[in-house]
Formats: sequence, C-alpha cells, structure tokens
Amino acid sequence: MANLTSIVRQLNKERDRVESELTRLNAALAAFVGVYTKPKRRRKMSAAARKRISLAQKVRWAKQKAKQQR
Repeated sequence: MANLTSIVRQLNKERDRVESELTRLNAALAAFVGVYTKPKRRRKMSAAARKRISLAQKVRWAKQKAKQQR
C-alpha cells in the first residue's frame, strides 16, 4: 500500500510540473501572438478616388479592346 501512495505522490508531482510548464508555454504564446499580430484596418477611400480609379480602369479596358479589334 505504501508503494501505491508513493506512486500517487509522484504522479501528482509530475502533473503539477507539467501544469506549470503549460502555463509558461501559454504565456509565451500569448506574448508572441500579441507582438506579431496587427489589427486589420480597412482603408477608407473617398468617392472621388473611387471615381478616378474607375475611369482609369475604363480607359485601360478601352485600349485593350481597341488592340483586340485591329
């Protein structure tokens, strides 16, 4: 019976050690993620900028279409 008690104590000790190690690993992971991730923000584009981009793309499409018809 004493042998069984000793085994249980050793297992509890090992469980505590592993739990402590996992706690440290989780803290390290949380710090790593916090440092290397950036919040993703969407850029806001004005209506005028969207209009200029749209017109420029239409000009490119027209040039491409003109080349294909030759």
